[in-house]
Amino acid sequence: MLHHDTVVILDFGSQVTQLIARRVREAGVYSEIHPCTIPTAELKALNPRAIILSGGPASVTEKDAPGIDPAIFGWGLPVLGICYGMQLMAHHLGGNLVTSTDREYGRAELELAGQCPLWENLPDKFRHQVWMSHGDHVGAPPPGFEILGRTESLAVAAMGDPARKLYAVQFHPEVAHTDDGRLILANFLFKVAGLTPGWTMASFVESTLAELQAKVGGDSVVCGLSGGIDSTVAAVLLHKAIGRQLRCIFVDNGLLRMNERQEVIDYLGLHFDLNLTVVDAAELFLSRLAGVSDPEEKRKQIGYTFIEVFEAEAKKDPKVKWLAQGTLYPDVIESTSFKGPSAVIKSHHNVGGLPEKMDLKLVEPLRELFKDEVRKVAAELGLPDHIIWRHPFPGPGLAIRVIGEITPERLEILRRADRIVTAELQATDWYYKVWQGFAVLLPLKTVGVMGDGRTYEHVIALRVVDSLDAMTADWTRLPSEVLARISGRIINEVKGVNRVVFDISSKPPSTIEWE
Repeated sequence: MLHHDTVVILDFGSQVTQLIARRVREAGVYSEIHPCTIPTAELKALNPRAIILSGGPASVTEKDAPGIDPAIFGWGLPVLGICYGMQLMAHHLGGNLVTSTDREYGRAELELAGQCPLWENLPDKFRHQVWMSHGDHVGAPPPGFEILGRTESLAVAAMGDPARKLYAVQFHPEVAHTDDGRLILANFLFKVAGLTPGWTMASFVESTLAELQAKVGGDSVVCGLSGGIDSTVAAVLLHKAIGRQLRCIFVDNGLLRMNERQEVIDYLGLHFDLNLTVVDAAELFLSRLAGVSDPEEKRKQIGYTFIEVFEAEAKKDPKVKWLAQGTLYPDVIESTSFKGPSAVIKSHHNVGGLPEKMDLKLVEPLRELFKDEVRKVAAELGLPDHIIWRHPFPGPGLAIRVIGEITPERLEILRRADRIVTAELQATDWYYKVWQGFAVLLPLKTVGVMGDGRTYEHVIALRVVDSLDAMTADWTRLPSEVLARISGRIINEVKGVNRVVFDISSKPPSTIEWE
């Protein structure tokens, strides 16, 4: 897709680089993240209107530290350096760096120094709260730069060369802990770089529909539809672009939530008139999972079986030339970090192996979008709130929420418990306040008392978290009365459960899912 104004963010390994891109897009300007190792010629070919240098964990002066072609600073483009990016700018342009053995981490009070486009329209106060996370710092700015801000511990907390439109800040304006950080970034985009906001989801839908029609032509497209927000939006976009040329395949793997199959058929198949095929493969999936307890092996078996079932069904239509996937932008950039792909925490259930196996071309209409942008596209397409705000559901389904061995009996217990969790969150409006809430069936039993008898039955764990993008998460402080209602209903209504516990761990160190 072509964009009139594009901001390129060069990634030096910061854990919050994605936040910079999100903040730029929230201001209405399209942004892309690229590894700092991108060749200079490729960077030029992107035709950026401005460049932002991210933070990073390294020391600029250490051996093998990530670097940049200093010629970039002479292109005449506006450049903003953040944290490591500021130190790199100072290093290449003749400033003085101070190496530190200690890190400054947390809140700091920024005192503004002089007039500066970055500070326009900031509240009129002596000090502004910012967020620091750095070791080294700039002791003296390069020739031509002015000191624009300082803190109690830093003589140079911000600097700029207005003539060359080069600016840098030691703090992180992209994080929520920095007061007015979004305004500072917006000032760079509009006051310094002179960009025009034009990135909206309405414009995305309009241009994407035209591009999909041109790209696919008269060919047919097959799409694996899960009912989740990503695959649903991808399918509806393609349906609006090419109509019945799109064939959606919904595979019932026996690991779905209660009534999920019928809900997908009723809403997506009938309401949107999607060309939908439902494949009942529950027996096959459960037979492959019999006796499997290891979470990675579960994921592999489910992935292999999905490919097998999907491939067999797709091959029934010789007109299919394209495979549609709901790939999002974080999937793209996480596979091209400046040091290469991140360590594997858990393998992901995806149909990434299908194009090679099936000799299909790939179409990914959402690969430029973050999750929150996908939801905005869903609203543009007229999807209802219960689809837009449906909680994320893992590709392997309930298989990774039944801890240990998977059996039809254990799946049914979890389905009934999970249905109660969802119903109670919806009834109290907490469903739309939290990122995700679900039940987990633990691989143990505990002693209980029901009536006058002793019981020895299953344990359900509740997992409810707050998050913006699932990169980090914290457990939700649900009111005790809501927890009591959920617990009481599960123990009374789900046969085989006599205990409910609440997970109060954050991500990191835990993950959102248990497996």
